[in-house]
Amino acid sequence: MKRIFLIITTLVLLSLNVQAERINHEKCLEKGENYLFAGGECIQYFASKGDREGYLNILVHGTWPDGTNTLGRYSPFAEILSFNTDITTVAVALPGYSNSSTNIFTALAHEGVKNLAAKEEYIHFLSDLVKELKYRFEAETVTYIGHSAGAMMGGTLTGFEPNLINNAVLVGGRYNIHEEDKATGLMSIVDVLDEVSKDTKFLLIYGEKDKISPAKVTKDFYELASKKGLDVKIVEVKNGVHLDLDMTDTSVETIINLLEE
Repeated sequence: MKRIFLIITTLVLLSLNVQAERINHEKCLEKGENYLFAGGECIQYFASKGDREGYLNILVHGTWPDGTNTLGRYSPFAEILSFNTDITTVAVALPGYSNSSTNIFTALAHEGVKNLAAKEEYIHFLSDLVKELKYRFEAETVTYIGHSAGAMMGGTLTGFEPNLINNAVLVGGRYNIHEEDKATGLMSIVDVLDEVSKDTKFLLIYGEKDKISPAKVTKDFYELASKKGLDVKIVEVKNGVHLDLDMTDTSVETIINLLEE
């Protein structure tokens, strides 16, 4: 009986050690060409290649249940955009999604975690991720396309590190985290709006029937950004709800038009 207990205890400890093991830069490279190490995390991505040199589209998902295969949802979207624009389009799986690591960060939806995408350390990570992608794909002009939490953190990034991205397509996002969470230590684009480069182009897309990020949220930010003199456009998706809002026909058409300008 004691022997069985010892065996079970050993197996549990081994399992915990495997789960807690950090994936370092070297181990990340060994996982294959569709992985890169950025901000202390080993990130899995899907790339749909285009022939237009110097340009890159980066797709960043929002909050899904811990462990969701986000690349399964976003890979077809990446292919649609690259086919229609001839620009290499990369869909990333943030920490805790698909086969990306959780060295430092959990998934955006994790027990006990709230508004991770609005924390400065996560914006630092996102900045490193964008830089690594720019380097790997030899890109000079970057279009960031983010949905929901991906839109919120992408918006923040434009002021946190001006000129890192050239175009910010923000779909169903939040732009003032303080309206919904009064906790200290959180940030969104309203906190860094004065730092945003006037050269950055913004495309704000909202769903008419979005209950998670109501239309008023985007409209209010559009008015604020316009008063600040930013290059910003706003588009409504009729009958659009929050889920897959970035993949609707209206969104895709608007994004393609932006990239063709």
